[in-house]
Amino acid sequence: MESWNRMSADAVRTHTPDGVNRRIDERVEKCVRHMAEQERSAISEYLAKLEHQWDLNRVVTVAASAVTVLGLVAGAKDGRGWRVLSGVAAGLLLQHGIFGFGPLSELVRVLGARTRREIDLEKFALKALRGDFERIPHEGGPLARANAALVAAQS
Repeated sequence: MESWNRMSADAVRTHTPDGVNRRIDERVEKCVRHMAEQERSAISEYLAKLEHQWDLNRVVTVAASAVTVLGLVAGAKDGRGWRVLSGVAAGLLLQHGIFGFGPLSELVRVLGARTRREIDLEKFALKALRGDFERIPHEGGPLARANAALVAAQS
């Protein structure tokens, strides 16, 4: 299943090394294949967990904001170096907000954070497996169903 994830317009995926994108995609594929062999209730439980998963934007925003606040608080006591850290963190957050990607995004991405769209693709594939959509065949075995669900989620 090498070509199911076709999000070329996604700035994060475009700026992420192919190996990192591949690793994230393979994790999704493995999960969807596993879930293709599970009961509807197990799929529903996992979908509930995905609803609470933080996406890359949220991780970057919280991390940069926390470093900015920490730098401001520590800078009030200990001086200029901490304020510089706050400025750098705020600048990186601004860069991420303007361009949709930056060094913080790259770091968080390497750690495995996914974009909201990638999380949603997995959710749609799992909903398709669960039977929420009519386009997924019920015959053909788990692998065929998983492949069809991943392709349907992308459409």
